[in-house]
Amino acid sequence: MRPINPPRRYPPQAGQRAVLRSRRRDPAPSRLAFRLQRLWLTPLVRSVVRIGAPIFVVVLGVGLYFGDEGRRATIWQHFIDAKRAVQTRPEFMVSALKIEGAGEEVDAAIRTMLPVTLPASSFDLDLDAYRNTVLRLDAVADVSMVIRPGGILEADVREREPAILWRTAGGLEMLDPEGHRVATLLERDLRPDLPLVAGKGADRAVPEALRILIASGPLLPRIRGLIRVGERRWDLALEDDQRIMLPADNPIPAIERLLALDAAEDLLARDFTHLDLRNNERPTIRLSSPGLETYRTVAKQY
Repeated sequence: MRPINPPRRYPPQAGQRAVLRSRRRDPAPSRLAFRLQRLWLTPLVRSVVRIGAPIFVVVLGVGLYFGDEGRRATIWQHFIDAKRAVQTRPEFMVSALKIEGAGEEVDAAIRTMLPVTLPASSFDLDLDAYRNTVLRLDAVADVSMVIRPGGILEADVREREPAILWRTAGGLEMLDPEGHRVATLLERDLRPDLPLVAGKGADRAVPEALRILIASGPLLPRIRGLIRVGERRWDLALEDDQRIMLPADNPIPAIERLLALDAAEDLLARDFTHLDLRNNERPTIRLSSPGLETYRTVAKQY
């Protein structure tokens, strides 16, 4: 049954209206918020925002700061000053050059080639370049360089040992056993102990010339030198303008046969001008004019 007097309905107050509206609001995000959330879940966008944006800001700031030429010059000068302060510390300074195994002339040349003035920082001294410069000296076969404690640059030099003299149109050159030039000799009398070679290309056949001289043994007192002929073979020049013509190939066996013939028949005592050994099967001797006359006289008697 309904009451005769139903309860009176009053309109909601302001606070109650706000509560009612909030209850009726749709909890789902708006379309813009939904799209922003989906975009944030994209890995590329998150990487750009978290990493790319800070990097861009930092690079932009650095670029703006270093865009000023004055700032760049100041910072670079500070860097140069700091670097120089480290390089010129006492433990990095080279104060003396010590050279071992070099003669006076080579010693003076090596000191002249030093690219810096001592004392100097070891950072200013390129040891490899300095060593290559010293190796250009003809008299230097090898050199090692090291900076010792106490700021001493030590150069251990191995000089080339002259083994033979090479007579050219320009004078006398001293050569080592490999044929490398050592130095120029002004007078032959200064090195009478060195054998003499002559002819074009003789410097490229020095090892063979030395082997020939060693094999010549008993002939050495009579040998004046070796003459390179046609850049392919040697002639032995003896005293009294006598010449022994050696073959281009295997000259050592030819000399051994010559010594055997001389021991058996006293061949080298003959009065000859040329002794041709180029044909292994048939040695040929060319007599001098007096020797030829003597031979003809003796031949007529028989």
